[in-house]
Amino acid sequence: MSRIIVALLWLLHWLPLSIQAPIGRSIGLLLYWIIAPRRRVVHTNLRLCFPDLPEAQRRALAREHFALAGRSLIERGLAWFAPEARVRRIVRVEGEEILARLIAQRQPVIMLTPHFLGLDLGGTRLAASFDCVSIYARQRDPVIDQWLFHGRSRFGSQVLLRRDESVRASIKAMKEMRPFYYLPDMDNGIEDSIFSPFFGVQAATLSALPRLTRLGGAVVVTCVTRMLPGGQGYVVTLSEPWTDFPSGDVEADVHRMNAAIEDLVRTMPAQYYWVHRRFKTRPEGEAKVY
Repeated sequence: MSRIIVALLWLLHWLPLSIQAPIGRSIGLLLYWIIAPRRRVVHTNLRLCFPDLPEAQRRALAREHFALAGRSLIERGLAWFAPEARVRRIVRVEGEEILARLIAQRQPVIMLTPHFLGLDLGGTRLAASFDCVSIYARQRDPVIDQWLFHGRSRFGSQVLLRRDESVRASIKAMKEMRPFYYLPDMDNGIEDSIFSPFFGVQAATLSALPRLTRLGGAVVVTCVTRMLPGGQGYVVTLSEPWTDFPSGDVEADVHRMNAAIEDLVRTMPAQYYWVHRRFKTRPEGEAKVY
């Protein structure tokens, strides 16, 4: 089955983005009705994070999320197969000069990259301009694993690290002036995490960002990939470096990170990765939410 999916993505990647986009949206809306467990996860996440939003609007937001998730699935073929020139045309980078300036100043950088649906194409586009480091989670399916690895490493000289080798190796890579494409906003259990509010709900949150910043002598910039409507492509936006970070207070620093991600999610709520069970790990004594 996975080989069929890869072949389909290869065939579709030849199409203009204006044709791929509606195909992807249709597939996503179909999956909304077919994959009931993930639909329930999305509805639960939206209810927890947007309790004041009317139920009809939350359901419409959930359907739009699935439509965009379908797009991100189909358009992933561009990250795997499209030539560099086409990737550059489809994905525009705002703030590329910020990253170039920091590298020229020999300043290690962590790109704080929340889980928005366009992050794979955004990462591929950045790899066309910069040699980066990122953490790679192996996939159970060896065929999908092969192509995900290929898509993230086919431009430039990228360093992809396993989770178990991430800290020391990532710091070394950052000091070699490789920006760190860092995705810290998933529930990986309580190990190496603390509970911090995310949309007012306590969420098990990786606490490594302030430590990595301090050990690497790095600065943090936010890195967000926005999917544009139809065939308009994508935009990667890099911010200026954060100031006064880390503060020395891990809980305050993690709270600041979650608050920054919240602010970004509010700008495009349908594009955040709501199919993930963000609140799976609960504080002691709290009931499960999924």
